[in-house]
Amino acid sequence: MTNSSAARSPRTDAVRNRQLLLSAAAEAFAEHGTEVSIAEIAQRAGIGKGTVFRHFATKEDLIAAIMGEMIDSLITTGMGLWDAADPAAALLEFMTTGIELLARDRAFCEVVGRPSLQHPAVRAGIDRLCEVVEILTNRARRQGVIRQDITGQDIVLLLGGVRHTAAPLADTQPQLWRRYLGLIFDGIRAQAAQPLPHPPPRRLEFTGPYCESSH
Repeated sequence: MTNSSAARSPRTDAVRNRQLLLSAAAEAFAEHGTEVSIAEIAQRAGIGKGTVFRHFATKEDLIAAIMGEMIDSLITTGMGLWDAADPAAALLEFMTTGIELLARDRAFCEVVGRPSLQHPAVRAGIDRLCEVVEILTNRARRQGVIRQDITGQDIVLLLGGVRHTAAPLADTQPQLWRRYLGLIFDGIRAQAAQPLPHPPPRRLEFTGPYCESSH
């Protein structure tokens, strides 16, 4: 039997199954939040429930792995903006990227906002994210382009605040969050306000909860 026709090794299968599992879980959590069952995730991935638990002992561990990848992506984005010529534009770009992520992924806000799901790995990732964003924020403070009392932790919290403000109209006006990001960022700036980048909502036709529970 040639190497090309040989059966895949158990290790190769395990790596493949893990990637299928992570991809299916990320998709399911993004669409439906963290209440999606392990059975549904396994079905999406084309694997058995037992395989899921061989890779992740608990559902919280699986959620933490997905969230870790997302947080790492934001950290990479922030670090890539550290040397930007315009620190205010860099901070706004980071916030835009972060809110885009929140707007398309229900699970992220649920995990960050629910203490029962604050896995130690997720908490450590958020701490690293705050450190990265503090560097971005500090550069903008030093150059006098944002308020001197704004911190990196403020910025991280505001990402969720902007997302929640526009969330009730997200189905019909998915880009509305850009208006509130512009409004928030004008409050951060040290100089005069700028025109908002999105028009006001047409009407309040709620398609989701006005406020999401933190429990």
